[in-house]
Amino acid sequence: MLLHQQFVRMARANASKLAVIDKTTGKSVTYSRALIGALILSSKFSKYERGFIGIMIPTSAGAALATVGALMSGRVPVMINYSTGAETNVRYAQKKCKFTTVITSRSLLEKINCPLVEGMVMIEDLMAGVTTGDKLKAALKTKLPLGMLLKMVSGGNEDDTAAMLFTSGSEKDPKAVPLSHRNLISNIESFSNYVGISGSDKLLANLVFYHIFGLTVNLWVAFYHGMTMVTYANPLDFQKVSNIAREEKPTLMVGTPSFFWGYLNKSEPGDFKSLRLMVAGADKCPDALRDGYMKKHGVTLLEGYGATETSPVISVNSHEFNRPGSTGKVIPGIQVRIENLDSGEDCKVREVGKILVKGPSVMRGYYDDPAQTAEVLKDGWYNTGDMGYLDEEGYLWHAGRFKRFTKVGGEMVSLVKVENVMEKYLHHGVLCCVVEVPDEKKGSYIVAAVSAEVNKTEILRRMMADLPSIALPRQFVVIENLPMMGTGKIDFRTVTKMVRDIINETGFAG
Repeated sequence: MLLHQQFVRMARANASKLAVIDKTTGKSVTYSRALIGALILSSKFSKYERGFIGIMIPTSAGAALATVGALMSGRVPVMINYSTGAETNVRYAQKKCKFTTVITSRSLLEKINCPLVEGMVMIEDLMAGVTTGDKLKAALKTKLPLGMLLKMVSGGNEDDTAAMLFTSGSEKDPKAVPLSHRNLISNIESFSNYVGISGSDKLLANLVFYHIFGLTVNLWVAFYHGMTMVTYANPLDFQKVSNIAREEKPTLMVGTPSFFWGYLNKSEPGDFKSLRLMVAGADKCPDALRDGYMKKHGVTLLEGYGATETSPVISVNSHEFNRPGSTGKVIPGIQVRIENLDSGEDCKVREVGKILVKGPSVMRGYYDDPAQTAEVLKDGWYNTGDMGYLDEEGYLWHAGRFKRFTKVGGEMVSLVKVENVMEKYLHHGVLCCVVEVPDEKKGSYIVAAVSAEVNKTEILRRMMADLPSIALPRQFVVIENLPMMGTGKIDFRTVTKMVRDIINETGFAG
């Protein structure tokens, strides 16, 4: 099965059903119209070079149909991040994957102040050039018997690349991750079956499609099942997203904890009460956030875990199996083993080690990068670079990135654990990011960056009950607007640099 062919099947089976309610443009598109639109875009894309084609459009009906249209035309969509240095990211993608054409939007370029790059094609111009003949031709195709129609769109096999994404680059330069139809479909089916998702769900889709969480769970989960997706291009417009949830009454929504904090603070009680399934991922979900949604909206916020390289879902809590604080049970079809850092043996229950993942949703390797691939893939096992453990009942607990462990006083300290403890004692809505600062004379120490002034003495006193003294922050730095990545994660690499620069300037030495 191929993703774009499944879209065709769903569009034919649900012709009059709304496929996309686009809250940015105020337009709604039925599956019948969506199929016509995707076929038109497919024919427009056919005149560009074969192989890869860039897609850089905010979350919308246009972005969804351009992605489907690219696959229908036999091209592979390269999903480009426009939130952090769009021009640089376009050029990086073009060079890395050796292609020219990037479908983007004039209004986006103006909004983010991105200059024109060679190869950019404006979707507004493509749509303005659509003739009555184009529309009639596409509409007639949709009336053909399903078998004939499927033969008119690009074929291929399940191991063909369905999307090219880039890792977030929060720790180093982004890596190109090709994900196949098999990778994405196996993840969609496994995740959907485990938490109980079907075509009758209505999805609030406001995550970016250039991040795997948004591409799989916002775009392809919706089209794979033939459900209605409600799109909005700006997940940071907390008030508007809360209003959309109240008006449209979605049953399914996923997001990052930082986005969910924004919606919790800006929403009125009950705005999100229609949600049957609300899942937080991409970062640790604090207890206070879960409590907030239950108190204000009567909704259980569930936590999951995944990676770009695993398409993405690895584990998730469900209503049936929910252990707050864990990232849930490993979804069917996926294997997880926890490997001891030193011996390489399997860890015991509750022993923290490297999280390794195997299964049909794991990528086959980074694009054109055998050295990086060999570093993370061995005998089909993908090394996530994360640390964690499995408990007695098979719940997976995330302990942080391996790179977010540091040695202080000869002991390994998890910076994520320090953050989790600190979050319990911070005022509502205050964000934190804990970093390591090297000191040649006295050894590394820990600094906490917080988004507002806090009572340091009181917080440290409380943290002492949960952490050894070497793990306590030696200094607090206020950074009001902690830098975020487009995915909603705190940009750990940038925060680390900012904190170290501040400390070098002020001369603080621990």
